[in-house]
Amino acid sequence: MPDKVTITVDAMGGDNAPAVVLEGVADALSTDSDLTVILCGPAEVVEPFASQHERCVAQPTTEVIGMAEHPANAVRKKKDSSIVVGCRLVKEGAAQGFFSAGSTGACLAAGTLVMGRIKGVARPALATVIPSPVRPVVMCDVGANADCKPEYLVQFGRMASVYAEKILGIENPRAALLNIGEEDTKGSQFAQEAHELLKEQLSNFAGNAEGGDILAATYDVIVTDGFTGNVCLKTIEGTSKVLFKTLKDVMMATPVTKLGALTIKGGLKQLMAQVSPDTYGGAPLLGVKGACIVGHGSSNAYAIKSGVLTTANFVRAGITDIIAQTATGVQAGAPGNGGQE
Repeated sequence: MPDKVTITVDAMGGDNAPAVVLEGVADALSTDSDLTVILCGPAEVVEPFASQHERCVAQPTTEVIGMAEHPANAVRKKKDSSIVVGCRLVKEGAAQGFFSAGSTGACLAAGTLVMGRIKGVARPALATVIPSPVRPVVMCDVGANADCKPEYLVQFGRMASVYAEKILGIENPRAALLNIGEEDTKGSQFAQEAHELLKEQLSNFAGNAEGGDILAATYDVIVTDGFTGNVCLKTIEGTSKVLFKTLKDVMMATPVTKLGALTIKGGLKQLMAQVSPDTYGGAPLLGVKGACIVGHGSSNAYAIKSGVLTTANFVRAGITDIIAQTATGVQAGAPGNGGQE
């Protein structure tokens, strides 16, 4: 893939948009000299910024999709929203990727309906990098598909494995099914059927993973349905926030603990960086025609920068083409026969 990449960015995405988006985009452009950004949003926001930054093109839009709107309906009705226009420019070939920290549901809907699915992919899936202090772990799906068929999980595993290898640099990633026990016979009927298909059709499948294996990074890729994955992800994020706040409160409680905090300040900062989701900036929607990265609604400027750069790296790694070649051909009970719904 060429080094020069063009990415569309939703200037209005996120709780603190557009200020943090503009700051993050500016930082990304300064970091990556081969990156061009098409900034989508109101003219009064995107045009002054683009005029002051090389390799930034303004794409004025007249509509914004709010966090509380019904995702699919909003995407269908608001054709000139920053999210829909950003995805449409990718479909039309004006850009190779799209990034937004706006409504996750709207981004998923626009990615699927506007950019389109890769042929043979039954369901695009949302992946994320779990902030483990040991090493990065990719989980998929984390919210795009609340209801799944067992065969979908085979594609999730294949697509997530490509992402783990090409973006995180994990050679021969080991994939596991999130379950309630290690044994093959554990779990619901759905889990048991998914296990059998993964065992038959996913070459890097290593068995079942329990909840305790996620942060321990026992496996490189965790495969699950979107409902379970989303609950699991938010539990991890919430627990992390509570633990760090509690630790801070304990260390600031007395002069003695404050002194102790100073001695380990560097180590704590390093640990926080390791477990921060801002490092990667967003979750990729795997299985659509182009890079589509969705950032957290509370993203700061650093997270926006990371998300934009991750989107560019996604394009350069040729992940869409690799998924098109390797993630299809899944059918219940018939490995590699190209089955679809």
